[in-house]
Amino acid sequence: MAEHSDRVARPRPAPKAGRPAGRTATVAPMANPAAPGGARRPAGRAERSAARRADILAAALEEFAACGFAAARLDDVARRAGVAKGTIYLYFQDKQALFEELVRAMLVPHIAAVEALPAEGPVRPVVEAFLAHIVHDVLSTRLADVIRLVIAEGPRFPALAEFYYREVVSRALAVLDRLLARGVASGEIGNPALVHFPQLVVAPVLMGLIWGGMFQRFAPLDVAALMRAHLDILFASGRAA
Repeated sequence: MAEHSDRVARPRPAPKAGRPAGRTATVAPMANPAAPGGARRPAGRAERSAARRADILAAALEEFAACGFAAARLDDVARRAGVAKGTIYLYFQDKQALFEELVRAMLVPHIAAVEALPAEGPVRPVVEAFLAHIVHDVLSTRLADVIRLVIAEGPRFPALAEFYYREVVSRALAVLDRLLARGVASGEIGNPALVHFPQLVVAPVLMGLIWGGMFQRFAPLDVAALMRAHLDILFASGRAA
């Protein structure tokens, strides 16, 4: 026993000192709000879990964009993410929950940015900022694939369409409703029909999505220029009045 105690108490030269550093280096740095200063291990687990979740969402985007919602398989999402299929179920209940979270993660923050646009002042610059945000931060990125996917699959999967309407479309239209009502009240917009049909303002967005997905390589369309011309037409009635 004395021999055993002596062996335990003897300081070891820490041969594994390099190992933890190598393991942590493979984890992408992620924000960890409100983490206690001394809780190093839970923070590491949280970071690894968040990174794995992000990997699954990135893989889901690739799989949904390549196959559509109906044909996408969680087995293939897991393969793309480099995880076991069962790991996906630790984060998402099923394929629909995975897709909904993909929409939340990628699109809802942009809607929040649109909702934060100025509530006072001239209307046209705000509408231009609204549409410019869509052109540069949505249509020019992989977010366009998500929206095209909803358009293509929505008729066959009403629950997806309802979710997208609730989380994205209705909130964007509410912002436009307020802007257009201000424009009519101030005289910037002479045609009150716009208040009843805010969809007219974002019609070029749908055109850009459809054209970009089908015809862009044959006849490139400058969606930003299209939107500016569209706004000239919509706001011209206010100037003419």
